[in-house]
Amino acid sequence: MAGGYRFVTPTPLTHQRVLARDPARRATDLRGILGWSLPFEPDAVGADTLHAMREADVLRESGGLLRSTVRISTLGADGFLHSSYPTVADDSVFFGPDTYRFARFIEQAVDARARRSGPAPASPLRVLDIGCGSGAGAIVVARRLALHGIEADVTMNDINPRALRLAAANAAAAGIACAFAQGDALQAVEGDFDLIVSNPPYMADPQRRAYRDGGEGLGRALSVRIAAQALHRLAPGGQLLLYTGVAIVDGGDPFLHEVEPLLRAARCEWSYEEIDPDVFGEELEAAPYDRADRIAAVGLVATREKDR
Repeated sequence: MAGGYRFVTPTPLTHQRVLARDPARRATDLRGILGWSLPFEPDAVGADTLHAMREADVLRESGGLLRSTVRISTLGADGFLHSSYPTVADDSVFFGPDTYRFARFIEQAVDARARRSGPAPASPLRVLDIGCGSGAGAIVVARRLALHGIEADVTMNDINPRALRLAAANAAAAGIACAFAQGDALQAVEGDFDLIVSNPPYMADPQRRAYRDGGEGLGRALSVRIAAQALHRLAPGGQLLLYTGVAIVDGGDPFLHEVEPLLRAARCEWSYEEIDPDVFGEELEAAPYDRADRIAAVGLVATREKDR
């Protein structure tokens, strides 16, 4: 990013622990302001930056100090606007360690697809990012496909209008042309797609926050629904890249158990892996996760067979 700004966003619990070291700490640079979401004096940034933040309406004042209502996290050469810490509002736009794992998962899958597919197709691939949030998934897809000489016609979808506003800003900053579709997943778009990516919320959230709550089944219901819908909206040879989390109970993977019959019915070849076997371990201390062994981050790659 311009000016050498870099910030890797940690989990909310790590963020909380770091800030707790010095509750009176104030930001003195952009990492503190746009990364750690610390309060700051108006003279902590240049006049042009302060003016730009005021014009963008991303500043809030309290007790003579200012706070940014957005963070900027870096991923590769790109910066991504998302919600400031703490992400407590229902329309918060989340970016964190899952986003980095999701990006690596996408890059590896796109590379593997390109190796198998041979020469780049003559027409752009139709790409959909379901529940795009900050737009990181769609931007990573577009960049990775471009490395292989493959053009993409990208649509970002989210039910949260704030997410689409930030995703649009992030896409513009990255120089990625995208369409935007507000609504509930595949109900918001028409037609089939060559590549569908998604990193849906997968936690069982008592507060039912849209960016976090994955619904019933210890948070897996939304991921199962997205998989079921997406598999039937793949063009021949199309691919679904689904990154999600699953609560492992008594050694079993209930998400995979539910999705396997869907994959067979949709005539898909598929692979599945535990990308990280143990995430959000603090959730195991209380209901409903007090009966789970662990929460694993998983990746599903499903490819619809081509018409004969």
